[in-house]
Amino acid sequence: MPLTFTLDPSVTPALRDGVLDLWAEVSNAGGAVGFVAPVGREEIRPELVKHLVAMTEGRVRLLVGHDEAGEVAATVFISFNTHRLMKHWVWLYTVMVHPRHQGKGYGRDLLAAAADAARGFEGIDAIRLGCRGGHGLERFYGSCGYKEVGRVPDAIRVAPGDDRDEITMLLPLV
Repeated sequence: MPLTFTLDPSVTPALRDGVLDLWAEVSNAGGAVGFVAPVGREEIRPELVKHLVAMTEGRVRLLVGHDEAGEVAATVFISFNTHRLMKHWVWLYTVMVHPRHQGKGYGRDLLAAAADAARGFEGIDAIRLGCRGGHGLERFYGSCGYKEVGRVPDAIRVAPGDDRDEITMLLPLV
């Protein structure tokens, strides 16, 4: 059954907890979403609070995918640029699909829903996102229409002796 996507959902305690749970589950399953396993909700909470504050300031939008049980199954934060010369594109951050739903095409659905949302934002011509090397994410994003436009070798230190490339991907919307 497909996910139901909502842009800018009401931030209720249930949504907040659902995003925290998702972020912890994805991180602990080895997902490249800003943390390294093992990580708990309380370690993630300050980062989520930063996103929520940016949402109230109008700098970030949240797209959530709920599964058939109504649980948070996928998320992406869409961030606007504040620099006057870069307001024509947005960033995607924290692109996540719950591990129990991976392999069902929900990641593609999430990215398509994010692109549809961005097309509805005035003046937006493209989406950029960064991903961590070593997971094959650039191949996945490439299969969804994104193009690799930059790579910084060893920019992300996952652990001592485990440095990964930071890869920038771009999806033109026009």
